[in-house]
Amino acid sequence: MSLKEKINQDLITALKNGQSEAASSLRFLMSVIKNNELLKRTKLSKENKPVEELEKLSELSDDETVNVILSEIKKRKESIAQYEAGGRADLAEKETKELEIIKKYAPEEMGEEELRAVIKRVIAEIGGITVKDFGKIMGRVMAEIKGRTGGDAVKKIIEEELK
Repeated sequence: MSLKEKINQDLITALKNGQSEAASSLRFLMSVIKNNELLKRTKLSKENKPVEELEKLSELSDDETVNVILSEIKKRKESIAQYEAGGRADLAEKETKELEIIKKYAPEEMGEEELRAVIKRVIAEIGGITVKDFGKIMGRVMAEIKGRTGGDAVKKIIEEELK
């Protein structure tokens, strides 16, 4: 079962069980996924792909779906920070609840020790430990961990390791 199908199944379950907050969050997530599929379909149609194949080709892979989910998580975190700074605890709480529901579909977050080990290995592979190599290290690490932790944490640990 694909990640999109799992989200859809959980949406149906939430609707049947009367879980309006979960249903609302999952419905929104499904609409964002569908919008991304439409964007992909538009792009593919400009490449003169056969119309019969467009439906299948425009479906998001699980990796693409995870990227959409991670993007939504990032948006929620930014919104929470903005609402808290603006003194809107009610809206921050709503965003926090949505964030918890959406996080269930993201990959498990990587611990600091595991992340530090990946960064040390990448630094050893590149062989350069200068500030100039920061971008190379960051790019390789982010590609390897694929959204299992935020860029801020990666940046902080790389800076510590380069000192």
